[in-house]
Amino acid sequence: MVRKQPAGPEDARPEADPTVWLVDASIYVFRAWFTLPEGITDREGHPANAVLGFGEFLVRLLTRNATAATAFAFDESLASSARRQIYPAYKANRPPAPESLKRQFRLCRSLVRALGRVELASTRHEADDIIGTLARRHQARGVPVHLITADKDLTQLVGPRDLWWEFQQDRRMDARAVEKHLGVRPDQVADQLALAGDKVDNIPGVPGIGMATAARLLRRFGTLDELLADPGRVAQMQVRGAKRIAALLEEHRDTVRLARQLTGINCDVDDLPPDLDLAPTTPDRAALQALMDTLGIEGARRVRWQALIERLEGKS
Repeated sequence: MVRKQPAGPEDARPEADPTVWLVDASIYVFRAWFTLPEGITDREGHPANAVLGFGEFLVRLLTRNATAATAFAFDESLASSARRQIYPAYKANRPPAPESLKRQFRLCRSLVRALGRVELASTRHEADDIIGTLARRHQARGVPVHLITADKDLTQLVGPRDLWWEFQQDRRMDARAVEKHLGVRPDQVADQLALAGDKVDNIPGVPGIGMATAARLLRRFGTLDELLADPGRVAQMQVRGAKRIAALLEEHRDTVRLARQLTGINCDVDDLPPDLDLAPTTPDRAALQALMDTLGIEGARRVRWQALIERLEGKS
């Protein structure tokens, strides 16, 4: 888990944490936008509930650990995403973000940069794919990864030394906990989602097959490819409705293969620099002060944000 840093001289920065933190940032922006009152505005009267809520999330997160290499991945353009090109109905059930929210997303990204952390987005790849690519790079080097998100899809990235971490509830799962919770190993999660479908992302699955049944099938056959090689074998399983499930798999084989292209995270995004450095840098105090002024941050909230700046500068 997160290690406490040893005490040292006041002007010395603590030793860097060896883990890498990969943050699914958009989830926490949307959560603030949905939960905080719309009447919260900045100095110019623009809505500011999402950016202020996200800022509070940053204060809590970075106060926990000021030294870990960290990247914040944002979703930028669903319309031009690779998955939408494969399946035009992908996430088509979601209304487009209003301009007021887009403006707040830009401010959130500016805030991350001003705090000396890396923020990333792509017009072709989703935040999940950015996180997946960075996770695989660091896992290959033997570096533990913390996936900070509330999205179950990212559990497929959890390796032997990693954690899926829903920060707001402080709920953490390692690979064994993922298997206990979902019924499959992390490397089987994308197959499970392809079979069951995902209503949140508008991904089709096999009608009548949910996550529990998908897990049981994958525990028996191992992989989706092995299962679909001969769906008729399912009829021999000691499962209620086995013959019906076998027939459904045969009927919806093409749908499942299409869904699998959508549920799997791309861990080889080609527009991320191969030598991307995620180490924290010194915060831009002037930019942060300007942002706080623009957002109208005063009182106890300004004190908290100022304290974070000093912590990130190694002064506290």
